[in-house]
This record gives sequence, structure tokens and C-alpha cells, in this order.
Amino acid sequence: MGFNVEVEETNQLAMVRAEKGVPRQLEACHTAEVDGYIIEGHVPADAIARLLTERPDVVGLAVPGMPVGSPGMDTGGQPEPYDVLTFDAAGATTVYESH
Repeated sequence: MGFNVEVEETNQLAMVRAEKGVPRQLEACHTAEVDGYIIEGHVPADAIARLLTERPDVVGLAVPGMPVGSPGMDTGGQPEPYDVLTFDAAGATTVYESH
């Protein structure tokens, strides 16, 4: 599985998140847009692939914070359980998958 990536560096990430509809409580360290969906934080690639296949009526997916064991956070420490959440335009969330 692969994604073509275009990086747009900015010092205005809070503004970008607000414009894209990311609820403040879901903010993390990375924000991406994939085929019309917003991806916030260390979301596993397989969850993004599932999102693109299922195409639910949501704004996007988020993994708040930086949980140890999430993609890119393999620090050798004890992995933490974490949830991948969907979020809608009103800021409502649901658990999409648990890790």
C-alpha cells in the first residue's frame, strides 16, 4: 500500500486544522488530506485504506496525542492502547478501530 505525498510546510497549522474542521480535542502533531478526508495524528495506513474503501460520511480520522506504538511512535517502550476515531462536521466522534 502506498500513497503519493505532497508536503506543504506551514507555521499556521492551527489555522489549517480549524479550516479543515479538526476538533481541538483531536489535534495531534500531523494533519493530512487524503481524497477529501482529513487525517489527524498517527493514523495507521490500513485505517486510511479502509476509510477510502468504505467512504463513510465523516470529515476524517484522528489519533489524538502521540500514543506509544502508533505508527511513527515505535520508541521501544510498552505500546499503549489507542483508538482511531472518526469525526464529523459537528465534532462528534466514534471509534473506528482500536489498537
